[in-house]
Amino acid sequence: MATVTKRGDTYLITVSCGYNDRGQRVRQYMTWTPEPGMTARQIQKELDRQKTLFEEAVRSGQAVNKAIKFEPFAEQWLAQIKLEGTLKPATIEKYERMRRRVYPVFGHLKLCSITPLQVQKFINDLAEKGIDEKNGVGLSTKSQSLYLTFLSDVFNYAIRCGLRVNNPCRNVQTIKKEQKTRDCYTLDEAQELLEKLETAEPKYKTFFTLAIYTGFRRGELLGLEWKDIDFTTGVVTVNRISQYLNGAICTGTPKTAQSRRCLKLPQEIITLLSWYKAEQNKERLLVGDRWQDTDRLFTKWDGSPMYPTTPAEWFKKFCAANGLRYVNVHSFRHLNASLLILNGVDVKTVSMALGHSQTSTTMNIYAHSFAEQQARASEAVAESLRTIRKNKA
Repeated sequence: MATVTKRGDTYLITVSCGYNDRGQRVRQYMTWTPEPGMTARQIQKELDRQKTLFEEAVRSGQAVNKAIKFEPFAEQWLAQIKLEGTLKPATIEKYERMRRRVYPVFGHLKLCSITPLQVQKFINDLAEKGIDEKNGVGLSTKSQSLYLTFLSDVFNYAIRCGLRVNNPCRNVQTIKKEQKTRDCYTLDEAQELLEKLETAEPKYKTFFTLAIYTGFRRGELLGLEWKDIDFTTGVVTVNRISQYLNGAICTGTPKTAQSRRCLKLPQEIITLLSWYKAEQNKERLLVGDRWQDTDRLFTKWDGSPMYPTTPAEWFKKFCAANGLRYVNVHSFRHLNASLLILNGVDVKTVSMALGHSQTSTTMNIYAHSFAEQQARASEAVAESLRTIRKNKA
């Protein structure tokens, strides 16, 4: 039942909506102001109509509850998407980590009152120097976009629930940061690494050689199983990833639909994999019944999946011991892409090999490499024309 309280020249209409999970009464409110010149009878008639309309809107879920604050609503949204299973666990974990920056800014604000200006200021602040505790710089454009996506998803859910009529993130812009030069090995450095890997432990020799030749992501390499490799055709298939979530190693699906892909390996890599499989079988026999049959290529001593950070930790020590410049594991993906591009492989093929969902992603990330290849192509045309002119002369 709606109640009405007169406040000066306006009327406060209140509808009780029961109790929340804490036992607190939940109410929704609206104010109505009579038009100038209305008689007392007209005011009462219109007030009764507004009261009835508002009560019906509340009961049907169409009225905006101006009392709901951002944080409890965002928590409800997170619980909902977990229940629906529409997002990958890794994405949900990222969203949960983002709460520590989002809630202090928006958590106490009413959901319906947050404006585009407030969201834009939040994004601007993320780009400020010092926001990233690890290196003292502002967050990258990509990280800003992730926060904006998190906020936008919450507000879209609020619109579906009838608690907002618009999304304040719609026209908010991320702050472009100067793109860092991708630090990866040169061809000579890659060749030197392959030579030094000849004496390395079998699983790491195989891991980093595969990283160079395939350009697979770290999680894709760690998720490989022996059944993914066809030794007859030389084809390897990416079917899963291995990742660390909520304190445990778990298996997930590839990043995008296009990340599920096949790649033809050169014969020398198939030979390497055959050798490594034999070496792993020797280890398996030594461990005996303590071996866990996961079928994974890259494992701990007992056959269980390897921690995602283990290859990088080993590689740092390996580089220091062998006088090599250290680069992170992901840089081998960039090296593979650069080698493909500089050898004239077209953008669509490169995109498919890397498992990008769109060729535009490949073009954006490797614009410099494509520009360098285009310059080489132009120089080749010029050289051909020079040769023709020289022959005619």
